[in-house]
Amino acid sequence: MTDTATPQAAASPAPGAWRAKVRRPATHFDANPARAGWITKSVLIVLCLLWLIPLIGTLVTSFRTVDAAANTGWWSIIVHPSTLSSLTIQNYKTALGGSTDMGQAFVNSLAITLPATFIPILIASFAAYAFTFIQFRGREFLFLAIVSMLVVPNYVAFIPILKLYKDVGLNGSFPAAWLAHIGFGMSLAIYILRNYMSTLPKTVIESAKMDGASHYQTFYQLVLPMSVPALASFAIFQFLWVWNDLLVALVFIGPGTNQPVTVALTQLKGQLGQGWELTTAGGFITMILPVIVFLALQRYFIRGLTAGAVKG
Repeated sequence: MTDTATPQAAASPAPGAWRAKVRRPATHFDANPARAGWITKSVLIVLCLLWLIPLIGTLVTSFRTVDAAANTGWWSIIVHPSTLSSLTIQNYKTALGGSTDMGQAFVNSLAITLPATFIPILIASFAAYAFTFIQFRGREFLFLAIVSMLVVPNYVAFIPILKLYKDVGLNGSFPAAWLAHIGFGMSLAIYILRNYMSTLPKTVIESAKMDGASHYQTFYQLVLPMSVPALASFAIFQFLWVWNDLLVALVFIGPGTNQPVTVALTQLKGQLGQGWELTTAGGFITMILPVIVFLALQRYFIRGLTAGAVKG
């Protein structure tokens, strides 16, 4: 009788021991695509520099005197570092406390932008919830009609709105700008929020209904907290649009005591071109708050925009 030996597994590890996974060295065919090569990094650096050069030039010019800015370019600060001692903040002092009073205009812009940002979000979130979770006749047709307003240019409504404001005495006041921005931004707000809410798990909403929760409780305790990325995304859009708006501000408010920073910025430069050095300082004053808002909410920006774009 011949004994047949049972083949053993080659080099089986001892109990409790583990063996590191052998990784195949990366080649130029299967290299990690997440790591950018030096060519990609160089191109990105060049593009960033090209984008920042005008901004850097404007920043340097805002600290230069009128004579220095008129006789030499802003790059002379880099070529001749000794001229750094001639930089001054007088342009900012003049812009903030001059006849245009950029400081008061900054406060006016806040008074216009904050209500014109939060009121559309509040109304649009209610509408988006109804379009997503409430069944009623004509829901799809009404949503399509609201979204179709996105293709209508805003300026075609200026004359009728001006006539209406004149009849009720709203021209030149903050509510005139509020109502205009709320109406112009409502369609996009409903579109973004409805698309995001449609991606929320329906089982959570159905469980809330089975537990006896009303639409009010479901909206405030479930849907609204889960929709923060979309709300923040639209808030960035609306805040930047209203803060940087000039057309609506000129038409419905105009120069005066209620003028925002965009209108005040146009008043810094005289008819003959004098005072242009103040425009650079005023421009950076108008940039401070939008940059802070964007940096504070940027993590929600892409999440809110891409929500609902892909199903599954």
